[in-house]
Amino acid sequence: MTELTTAQPPGTPTWIDLGIPELDRAMDFYGSLFGWEFDVGPEETGRYTICRLRGKAVAGMMANPDPDATDFWWNLYFATDDCDATTAKVDGAGGTVVSGPMDVMDQGRMAIIKDPTGATFGLWQAGAHLGCELVNEPNTLLRNDLVTPDPQPARDFYAALFDYTLDSNSDMPDMDFTFLRRPDVHEIGGILGDPSASKSRWGTLFQVADTDETSRRAVELGGTTQEPFDMIYGRLAVITDPFGTEFEVGSPKKD
Repeated sequence: MTELTTAQPPGTPTWIDLGIPELDRAMDFYGSLFGWEFDVGPEETGRYTICRLRGKAVAGMMANPDPDATDFWWNLYFATDDCDATTAKVDGAGGTVVSGPMDVMDQGRMAIIKDPTGATFGLWQAGAHLGCELVNEPNTLLRNDLVTPDPQPARDFYAALFDYTLDSNSDMPDMDFTFLRRPDVHEIGGILGDPSASKSRWGTLFQVADTDETSRRAVELGGTTQEPFDMIYGRLAVITDPFGTEFEVGSPKKD
């Protein structure tokens, strides 16, 4: 379990949120799946909703403002202590600034970025809102990895933007996987080169107590799931929510 009371170091995944067509239905699904409670914001903020576990912020969600949208995913935000300075490095590193930097009331300052492979992510400079206040425990964010058919431009870009070092993964020699590490060598996630991937996207993995039970419950709640499987780091499953949003859940392997 990790409870956070200060902003994460720069380059660390710090917040996730989801824009979907039906906020109430999403709260029913994720609330029942993860035991989350919800603080629904006012109409002037698009009903932006903070998802909480034991009163601590773990994610956000809101109704997607585009009525024609058909593609939904959990958005990832990296911590920065200077949103403007980090954004200013994007073009030179090979990425594109989609929007921002902009203030979000007193909550923080943000920008939306697209990397050279087409994956989007956010930057978050904490104000009153730190980001996730609980991570690395059941029903919270565990990690994020980029899946892309073109990994080398992504490696170069994120190393330039966040001063990451890049390490190969000897545990999985048959996979094109690179660990991303902050300057203090803390691992923040990784980049998986997958030639079969149709697009580049940052994935979201939630820790759960029991992958099989969570997968079964997701189906009961109107989602779908791929068959849970064991890998070197635990037992995983890919779940799709009622809107088509894919995410992963993982738990330690059973003895």
